[in-house]
Amino acid sequence: MSEKLTPLEQNPEGIGYLPGLAMDFVIFGFDQYQLKILLLEYRNTNLFALPGGFVRENENMNDAARRVLSERTGLSDIYLDQFYTFGDLARYDQAPLRTIMQAKGLNPTDDHWLLRRFVSVGYYALIDFRKAAPTPDPLSDNCIWYTLENLPELMLDHKAIAQKALETLRADLDRKLGGYDSWAAPLLPKAFTMGELQKLYETILGQQLRRSSFQRKMLSLDILERLEKQYSGGAHKAPYLYQFIMDK
Repeated sequence: MSEKLTPLEQNPEGIGYLPGLAMDFVIFGFDQYQLKILLLEYRNTNLFALPGGFVRENENMNDAARRVLSERTGLSDIYLDQFYTFGDLARYDQAPLRTIMQAKGLNPTDDHWLLRRFVSVGYYALIDFRKAAPTPDPLSDNCIWYTLENLPELMLDHKAIAQKALETLRADLDRKLGGYDSWAAPLLPKAFTMGELQKLYETILGQQLRRSSFQRKMLSLDILERLEKQYSGGAHKAPYLYQFIMDK
C-alpha cells in the first residue's frame, strides 16, 4: 500500500470505531462580553461545519467527547454537556462530505464509512476564549471563532444543532450555575462581582437585565458566598465579591 494514502483511505470501513454513531460539538467561547462559536472551514468548498468526531470501540462516550474537544481546543478542563441526539433521516446527505474529501485529494467509494448515515449526539461546551488553541481536524483547513451574529451557512443540519445548543444553554443557566459542575466557573474568575456575573448572563441571553432583579434572583438560589468588597476607588462604590459554594 502506498505511503501516500491517508488514514481515511486506509480505513474505508471505519474499523475501530462504533458504526453509525458520531458527535457534534457546539463550542461556545466567551470573549470581551461576546459569545462565539468555534467552526471548521474547508477550503475550496465554501463549506463550514461544527467540530465533530467519532467514538472508538474501546472508549466511553463522554471520554470520546473530551478527547475530541481537547484535540480541537488544546484544553482538557472544559464544561461539557450532552444536550440532544440528532437522528432524522432528512439529515443524511453524502454530498457535502464527499465534496470535502475530494477537495483533500481523496476519492471515496459510495460505501466509505464516512459517507454512511450517522446518528449524532450533540454536546455543548463553554471555554475561556483566551486559553483555547483552535486546531482543525484532518479533513478541515481552519478552526475559527465566529460571533453568533456572523455565522456563515453551515452544512447539513449544523445550524439547527447550534440553535438547539444555544436554547439548551439558556434554559440551563440557573439550574446548572452553582457547584463543582457550574457552567460559569470556566468563564469567571474564582472571585467575581455580581456585575461580572450579570454581564455573563446578558451575553448568553442576548438581552439586558435589571440589576436589582438579577441580584435578588442570584442570591435566592443560595449558591453564592459573599466575600470582601473589591476596592477600586471610593469605598462607597466598592462592590462585593462572590464565589460559588462548591457543595451546592
